[in-house]
Amino acid sequence: MPPEYTSLVPGLHVITLTVNGTRMTAAVEARRSLLDCLREDLHLHGTHVGCEHGVCGCCNVILDGEVVRSCLIFAAQVDGASITTVEGLETRDGLSRLQSAFCEHHALQCGYCTPGVLITLTDLLSKNAAPTDAELIEATSGNLCRCTGYQQIFEAARSVIARPGEEHA
Repeated sequence: MPPEYTSLVPGLHVITLTVNGTRMTAAVEARRSLLDCLREDLHLHGTHVGCEHGVCGCCNVILDGEVVRSCLIFAAQVDGASITTVEGLETRDGLSRLQSAFCEHHALQCGYCTPGVLITLTDLLSKNAAPTDAELIEATSGNLCRCTGYQQIFEAARSVIARPGEEHA
């Protein structure tokens, strides 16, 4: 429903978000999750619906610089926020280095967990350009993957870890 009609429907909240660098507006019920808002109202389907209990990490997004589970946050709570979804990881030249590394290292099989893992690792690498293996494991401990056994995910991440004098992502 267009935001200009919200006065006709009681209980809707008009929110404005900056998603992947683009300012967007949606009219949402107070109980609508950020995940549902992204997928259904803003038509960004890269963020996956997983457990809807905050356990699996499929719905991870970066909200004002921090990784969050979008299934656990009400859209109305994040009015004015800046959000990065998996769609926002691409560069103007195409896939990010991490996304390309996932392809090269076969770090996805069914692909269901992939958006959440990419968000998690992108956030980690933005804050720590050279994480240790232990830090990679810790960062991804909230992302459930039933297909890869995580080894290819870690190989992909290691392949883009910045070396001295290099930038990542």
